[in-house]
Amino acid sequence: MPEPTDRASRGVAKEKPDERQETRLFAEKERIDRLGRVRELVFGSLDGLLVPLGVVSGVAGGTGSSQAVIVAGLAEAFAGALSMGAGEFISARAEAQVHQTEIDKEMAELREEPDRERQEMVELLAHEGVAEDDATRIVALLTRYPASYHKTMVEKELGLQMDTDLVRIPAALTMAAAYIVGSLFPLIAYFIFPIRIALPISIGLTIVALIAVGLIKGKLATLNLWRSTIEVVVIGGASALGGYLLGTYVPHLFGY
Repeated sequence: MPEPTDRASRGVAKEKPDERQETRLFAEKERIDRLGRVRELVFGSLDGLLVPLGVVSGVAGGTGSSQAVIVAGLAEAFAGALSMGAGEFISARAEAQVHQTEIDKEMAELREEPDRERQEMVELLAHEGVAEDDATRIVALLTRYPASYHKTMVEKELGLQMDTDLVRIPAALTMAAAYIVGSLFPLIAYFIFPIRIALPISIGLTIVALIAVGLIKGKLATLNLWRSTIEVVVIGGASALGGYLLGTYVPHLFGY
């Protein structure tokens, strides 16, 4: 009787490493998906910093009214966050729908013209440097496993992933939240100080936030932190300066 128990325990011991390995593999994919949101984080935070800074600085220089600056800044912050979030959701969904249409077309071709599609796969592999005989054998093996074959065909011929996500709410929320958080930095000083003091503080806080964004981007993307930070600060600073100059002097050209 002990022997079956020992075999069973050995069987369990063999399965556990495989389960752990599978868990790690899928965890890595989820981790990369989360890191992919660095685009929305950086895009949303930069817009949230620079657009409100241009607005509040322009209004501050043009009106000299703290109340006008706060009203304009809050209106822009919430409208901008909603616009960015909705824009990201709709544009990402539209892109995913286009990709899904192309995938469906490819699936139809695989069903209707299997021989031609197999030859295409052989040519795709040969183009990547696989010997033609080996490519033929690889394709013959893949066709025994339709799910893997279809996935490989879509990835190699179309450059797309089979598991297209049509609803990307996390990305939209990340962008909207980053925009709101970013907009606080150029605006908060006007709640506390008069305009002549608040303006330089607003610019200073925005620069600090740009440095933080550059550090976060560099850390997540494993880049040189100095280079990443300088890139964000220089580009962001130039954009903010342009927004301030346009918001301050263009209205004067029209007599406002």
